[in-house]
Amino acid sequence: MRASGANLVSFVAIGVLVGCGVTLLLERSLIRVLLGIVMAGNGVNLLIIFGGRSGRAPVVGVSETGAMSDALPQAMVLTAIVITFGFTAFLLAISYRSWYLTGSDDVPDDLEDRQIVRRAAHKEVSTADLSDDRAESDPEQVDAPAPRRPPRQEGPE
Repeated sequence: MRASGANLVSFVAIGVLVGCGVTLLLERSLIRVLLGIVMAGNGVNLLIIFGGRSGRAPVVGVSETGAMSDALPQAMVLTAIVITFGFTAFLLAISYRSWYLTGSDDVPDDLEDRQIVRRAAHKEVSTADLSDDRAESDPEQVDAPAPRRPPRQEGPE
Protein backbone atom coordinates (compact mmCIF):
# COMPACT_ATOMS: atom_id res chain seq x y z
CA MET A 1 0.00 0.00 0.00
CA ARG A 2 1.32 3.43 -0.97
CA ALA A 3 1.49 6.17 1.64
CA SER A 4 -0.18 9.42 0.73
CA GLY A 5 0.89 12.89 1.78
CA ALA A 6 4.08 14.87 1.69
CA ASN A 7 7.56 13.43 1.95
CA LEU A 8 11.08 14.82 1.90
CA VAL A 9 11.31 14.85 -1.89
CA SER A 10 8.18 17.01 -2.07
CA PHE A 11 9.59 19.58 0.32
CA VAL A 12 12.94 19.63 -1.49
CA ALA A 13 11.07 20.27 -4.75
CA ILE A 14 9.13 23.09 -3.06
CA GLY A 15 12.39 24.59 -1.77
CA VAL A 16 13.98 24.40 -5.22
CA LEU A 17 10.93 26.04 -6.84
CA VAL A 18 10.83 28.88 -4.33
CA GLY A 19 14.62 29.33 -4.34
CA CYS A 20 14.84 29.47 -8.13
CA GLY A 21 11.83 31.78 -8.20
CA VAL A 22 13.40 34.24 -5.76
CA THR A 23 16.69 34.12 -7.68
CA LEU A 24 14.87 34.94 -10.92
CA LEU A 25 12.95 37.75 -9.20
CA LEU A 26 16.24 39.55 -8.54
CA GLU A 27 17.14 39.76 -12.24
CA ARG A 28 16.79 42.90 -14.41
CA SER A 29 14.88 41.19 -17.24
CA LEU A 30 11.10 41.34 -16.93
CA ILE A 31 10.68 37.88 -18.49
CA ARG A 32 12.94 36.40 -15.80
CA VAL A 33 10.99 38.28 -13.13
CA LEU A 34 7.80 36.82 -14.61
CA LEU A 35 9.22 33.29 -14.53
CA GLY A 36 10.39 33.87 -10.97
CA ILE A 37 6.90 34.90 -9.87
CA VAL A 38 5.38 31.84 -11.52
CA MET A 39 7.94 29.47 -9.98
CA ALA A 40 7.73 30.97 -6.50
CA GLY A 41 3.94 31.01 -6.70
CA ASN A 42 3.81 27.34 -7.68
CA GLY A 43 6.17 26.44 -4.85
CA VAL A 44 4.07 28.29 -2.29
CA ASN A 45 0.89 26.71 -3.69
CA LEU A 46 2.39 23.26 -3.26
CA LEU A 47 3.42 24.13 0.29
CA ILE A 48 -0.13 25.22 1.12
CA ILE A 49 -1.59 22.06 -0.40
CA PHE A 50 0.81 19.82 1.54
CA GLY A 51 -0.05 21.73 4.71
CA GLY A 52 -3.67 20.58 4.56
CA ARG A 53 -5.06 17.35 5.89
CA SER A 54 -5.43 14.67 3.22
CA GLY A 55 -8.46 12.45 3.12
CA ARG A 56 -11.68 11.84 1.30
CA ALA A 57 -13.78 14.41 -0.54
CA PRO A 58 -15.09 17.10 1.83
CA VAL A 59 -18.76 16.49 0.98
CA VAL A 60 -21.21 15.97 3.81
CA GLY A 61 -22.99 12.64 3.53
CA VAL A 62 -20.39 11.02 1.27
CA SER A 63 -17.73 10.36 3.89
CA GLU A 64 -17.29 10.56 7.63
CA THR A 65 -16.40 13.90 9.16
CA GLY A 66 -13.07 12.68 10.55
CA ALA A 67 -12.00 11.22 7.20
CA MET A 68 -12.64 14.38 5.17
CA SER A 69 -9.79 16.41 3.72
CA ASP A 70 -9.39 20.05 4.63
CA ALA A 71 -11.05 22.21 1.95
CA LEU A 72 -9.51 25.53 3.07
CA PRO A 73 -6.02 24.97 1.57
CA GLN A 74 -7.62 23.94 -1.71
CA ALA A 75 -9.71 27.10 -1.79
CA MET A 76 -6.68 29.23 -0.92
CA VAL A 77 -4.62 27.66 -3.70
CA LEU A 78 -7.40 28.18 -6.25
CA THR A 79 -7.56 31.83 -5.26
CA ALA A 80 -3.76 32.12 -5.46
CA ILE A 81 -3.77 30.55 -8.92
CA VAL A 82 -6.28 33.12 -10.17
CA ILE A 83 -4.31 36.00 -8.65
CA THR A 84 -1.04 34.67 -10.08
CA PHE A 85 -2.66 34.30 -13.50
CA GLY A 86 -3.83 37.91 -13.47
CA PHE A 87 -0.47 39.19 -12.26
CA THR A 88 1.31 37.09 -14.90
CA ALA A 89 -0.87 38.56 -17.66
CA PHE A 90 -0.17 42.07 -16.35
CA LEU A 91 3.60 41.53 -16.20
CA LEU A 92 3.58 39.90 -19.62
CA ALA A 93 1.81 42.96 -21.07
CA ILE A 94 4.33 45.28 -19.40
CA SER A 95 7.31 43.28 -20.67
CA TYR A 96 5.86 43.17 -24.20
CA ARG A 97 5.32 46.93 -24.16
CA SER A 98 8.86 47.48 -22.90
CA TRP A 99 10.24 45.23 -25.62
CA TYR A 100 8.10 46.96 -28.27
CA LEU A 101 9.25 50.46 -27.25
CA THR A 102 12.92 49.85 -26.43
CA GLY A 103 13.79 46.54 -28.10
CA SER A 104 14.71 45.10 -24.70
CA ASP A 105 12.85 43.96 -21.62
CA ASP A 106 15.61 44.94 -19.20
CA VAL A 107 14.68 47.44 -16.52
CA PRO A 108 17.04 50.44 -16.80
CA ASP A 109 18.58 52.21 -13.83
CA ASP A 110 17.00 55.43 -12.69
CA LEU A 111 19.01 58.66 -12.79
CA GLU A 112 18.90 58.78 -8.98
CA ASP A 113 20.28 55.24 -8.75
CA ARG A 114 23.23 56.17 -10.92
CA GLN A 115 23.91 59.28 -8.82
CA ILE A 116 23.85 57.24 -5.61
CA VAL A 117 26.28 54.69 -7.06
CA ARG A 118 28.59 57.48 -8.29
CA ARG A 119 28.55 59.26 -4.92
CA ALA A 120 29.17 56.02 -3.07
CA ALA A 121 32.15 55.26 -5.32
CA HIS A 122 33.66 58.70 -4.60
CA LYS A 123 32.61 58.59 -0.95
CA GLU A 124 30.62 61.81 -1.36
CA VAL A 125 27.90 62.90 1.02
CA SER A 126 24.51 63.91 -0.28
CA THR A 127 23.77 67.61 0.02
CA ALA A 128 20.06 67.07 0.38
CA ASP A 129 19.81 67.99 4.07
CA LEU A 130 23.08 69.40 5.37
CA SER A 131 21.80 72.78 6.56
CA ASP A 132 22.77 74.10 9.98
CA ASP A 133 19.21 75.17 10.70
CA ARG A 134 17.56 73.43 13.56
CA ALA A 135 13.96 72.30 13.27
CA GLU A 136 12.87 74.71 16.02
CA SER A 137 13.99 77.76 14.01
CA ASP A 138 12.11 76.77 10.86
CA PRO A 139 8.39 77.56 11.16
CA GLU A 140 7.55 75.01 8.44
CA GLN A 141 9.17 72.20 10.40
CA VAL A 142 7.55 72.78 13.78
CA ASP A 143 3.92 72.05 14.42
CA ALA A 144 1.96 74.63 16.30
CA PRO A 145 0.89 73.47 19.75
CA ALA A 146 -2.59 72.05 19.86
CA PRO A 147 -5.19 74.43 21.33
CA ARG A 148 -6.16 73.50 24.85
CA ARG A 149 -9.69 73.49 26.13
CA PRO A 150 -10.40 75.47 29.26
CA PRO A 151 -10.72 73.32 32.37
CA ARG A 152 -14.20 72.28 33.42
CA GLN A 153 -15.63 74.08 36.33
CA GLU A 154 -17.28 71.83 38.80
CA GLY A 155 -20.09 72.80 41.02
CA PRO A 156 -23.53 74.37 40.69
CA GLU A 157 -24.05 77.09 38.17
